[in-house]
Amino acid sequence: MSGDQQDPTAEPRTAADMPLPGGDFTLFITRLNIHGLMSLGLMQNPLTGESHVNLDQARMLVLDLEMLQAKTVGNLTEFETSQLNKVASDLRHAYEQRATPDANE
Repeated sequence: MSGDQQDPTAEPRTAADMPLPGGDFTLFITRLNIHGLMSLGLMQNPLTGESHVNLDQARMLVLDLEMLQAKTVGNLTEFETSQLNKVASDLRHAYEQRATPDANE
């Protein structure tokens, strides 16, 4: 069996089976963005292959990113600031699109 094929008899994987590295700010922001996109139903959960909308969770992530923007002023590299601002702006826009009924028609 090649490395790309999965064993159909294998047990389903869980998040505990795939530990993520930590301690990197840009990776942290990327993970928040991925969770936000999954919460908005714009990205499938990689473990389940399913998409679900959870606007409360998405709003929480948007607010967390905005809090990070306020609390980290002057403490980030130019790249980190740029990444944080872009992710926060993009996620806020996507949230507003999903949360506003008129925007979905």
